[in-house]
Amino acid sequence: MLRQNLGRVAAALVLALLTMGCAETDTGITTAVNARLAADDQVSTYDIDVETADGVVTLTGEVDDPRARDRAIELARNTDGVRDVVDRLTVSNGATPTSGTGAGLPVGEDKREPDDREQSAGDLTANAVLTSKVKTRLLADTTISGLTIDVDTRDGIVTLTGTVSSEIQKTRALRIARETEGVKSVVDELKVGG
Repeated sequence: MLRQNLGRVAAALVLALLTMGCAETDTGITTAVNARLAADDQVSTYDIDVETADGVVTLTGEVDDPRARDRAIELARNTDGVRDVVDRLTVSNGATPTSGTGAGLPVGEDKREPDDREQSAGDLTANAVLTSKVKTRLLADTTISGLTIDVDTRDGIVTLTGTVSSEIQKTRALRIARETEGVKSVVDELKVGG
């Protein structure tokens, strides 16, 4: 238990350090919110997806009680650079989101695959650590712009999304992710463009 908590705290610290120089970008905001969620005991065990566009953070996922949902929203709102928060979180006991497109779905309706519904705290921590390792390597590489690449991890599978300026940068980013210790495979959702 202590080892898992230390791992979660270490992952959160790494993510927090990554955000110091890029907190005002959408990617930096997403990373900062993920770090705050991972470090918080009340919400760290949930699989909450964070997306940011123009400083507006969208939270998606499922939590067990309204307090966890409220805490996740509070953490996101209090993150530097966040202009607004869109709540698409569902509460598994039958409550619906306070806003967003998920409101009004029948209780228990969940479009995710059954295997995606629950992850252990250890899995979430491992995913956060792997995400931070890949993101750190992308940000450290001077040949690509790591700030424009979003990294998501699930079960050791890393998904890269965002836009890079050339095929060379795309190839380099994919190689960096693949060569990161612990990565099982990489899903390429990168776009090449201006």
